[in-house]
Amino acid sequence: MNDIYTLSVDELRQRLMTRLDSLCYYLTTEDLETFKLRINIVGIFDCQFMTRVGVHFGLFVGALKSSGTDEQFNYWVSKGAISLSKFYGCFSMTELGHGSNVAGIETTATYDLDTDSFIIHTPNLTATKWWIGGASQSATHTVAYARLIVKGIDYGIKLFVVPLRNPSTFRQLPGITIGDCGHKMGRNGIDNGWIQFTYVKIPRSYMLMRHTQVNKKGEVTNSSIPQLAYGALIYGRVQMIRDSAEIAKKAATIAVRYGVQRRQFGPEGKEEIPIINYFTHKVRIIPIIASSIAITFTAIEIFNVYNECMSLIMNNNDEDKSLDAIETLKETHATSAGLKAFCTWSTLTHIETARQTLGGHGYSTYAGLSSLFQDFAVQCSWEGDNTVLTLQTGRYLINCMKECASKKNISKGVAYLSKIPEVLNDRCKSNEINLNTVSRAFDTMRAFLVKKCYDKYKKILDEGKSEDESLNACSIERFNASKAHCAGYIYQKFYDKIQTISSDYKQILSHVCLFFGVNYILKNLGSFLVCEFFTSKQVDKIQQVFAYHLDILRDQSVCLVDSFNFSDFIINSPFGCYDGDVYNKYFEKVNEAYPYREVHPYFESTVRPFLFREDDRFGCGEVVPIGLNGE
Repeated sequence: MNDIYTLSVDELRQRLMTRLDSLCYYLTTEDLETFKLRINIVGIFDCQFMTRVGVHFGLFVGALKSSGTDEQFNYWVSKGAISLSKFYGCFSMTELGHGSNVAGIETTATYDLDTDSFIIHTPNLTATKWWIGGASQSATHTVAYARLIVKGIDYGIKLFVVPLRNPSTFRQLPGITIGDCGHKMGRNGIDNGWIQFTYVKIPRSYMLMRHTQVNKKGEVTNSSIPQLAYGALIYGRVQMIRDSAEIAKKAATIAVRYGVQRRQFGPEGKEEIPIINYFTHKVRIIPIIASSIAITFTAIEIFNVYNECMSLIMNNNDEDKSLDAIETLKETHATSAGLKAFCTWSTLTHIETARQTLGGHGYSTYAGLSSLFQDFAVQCSWEGDNTVLTLQTGRYLINCMKECASKKNISKGVAYLSKIPEVLNDRCKSNEINLNTVSRAFDTMRAFLVKKCYDKYKKILDEGKSEDESLNACSIERFNASKAHCAGYIYQKFYDKIQTISSDYKQILSHVCLFFGVNYILKNLGSFLVCEFFTSKQVDKIQQVFAYHLDILRDQSVCLVDSFNFSDFIINSPFGCYDGDVYNKYFEKVNEAYPYREVHPYFESTVRPFLFREDDRFGCGEVVPIGLNGE
């Protein structure tokens, strides 16, 4: 990785493919859980490589598993979908003209009764599949999202496996046109491409038919719960919550280890002070540590919920299990959508904050933070635009309020809404700010904002506006409710986990949890004051708790980032090295990449002509030499 910043795009892509090839050994020799752990660790080291692996195994294979029948899944496994033998898959959902609105996708899959096949077609330019990872130079197959058309009837979006290239020659198959999406802000090691289909014929069995079936006669059987077909999409969002935690830890490690080594200013005649001891410095770094740890516990919980959800989807053989599956899917989709948005936004901000704490050195590519920012930024856009996802969560919260009003049971993740009269009347009646106080504060604050959103929505709806108009009119309230819900969710999962810990780590994790909570309160103070859980007089106490725990966590900051257990190889930044020898390692890395040259390669062609030009381009006439005293 030492030369990673000087590689061309083609060299970078070649290296990632070589790394993918080496991974195949572990794929065939390790059990699945160990292999997943390996992938997660590699993803922290190189998020581009994680994308390489995730596109195939997470999205392509995930779609086969969740949307294909068992027979179809086994068929594609026999063709190499798991072993990567003569096979590499990509995932063709987004189009040039459609991203978040999956229902608006224009690619068509028309059933041809005479040949018992589907005709996949791109009807216009905006239907071009776009941003497809692995499509440009790597993929042999894709799972394409397309509109199912049978006997002139549009049955909505379904999934189809479409071969793209001959694995032996790698030439595109008839009707397939593929290009590259070009240079990107980051992750240029991923060959994102575009795909156009021109009346491409595939067998009927290439449609993934777990939830919708089409027989030879063109008879369509839809699942009673079509939403189950979208279970696979949740995986990417769940993974990004975990990524947010791990990448924030990486940024925190670099910032903390540099902050304790870098010294600036101090009492006259005495040693300079480590910059991390300055309040304005640690107040930027410590929240990154707390956030990364808090999101970690949320990631663990949301993965458990996701696995439960997928288990129900895969085993929905009767009506009761189908209903359980849809309820779990609704909560998992809504929760993962909002968490993906706010966790990725948070981590992107943390990376830039960490970069700035390095001062001028943070501008160096070798600090590892500018490239981390560029590579991570896409997390805020793919697998669902963040703002759109927050509005989806906000819509879910409105629906939960409707269910509460109808005396229906709601999911445990929104249980605070079922106790709204009690929760909204809760107040902090003392100056003791502890973990339980903060938990109650979050419940009151988010219940207040969700109810405010619901009340506005219902008022507009009662005035005669349509459902869509009412939802659009309260978009800001939906966003705020979603933000509050997700922040409270993250804190609550952290707090719940602490209650189960009996080891020596409980005390330090309690400090981290409380700091995370009060830091959020102070940054969003208006929301906690308007719901009247805290009074303005209690703000001073909250600030005191914040400052007290800031100092505690500063003292433990090195131990905390060391506990993340990232090797120097994974950190890949001289400023985040474990032994603290930041300056020697930085100097060595720069000179290894750019060895000293006495004369530059372009001196004769460019520098010399510039310095010794003889023309009078600026109309100054003859230049008269002027001597200096003593010269």
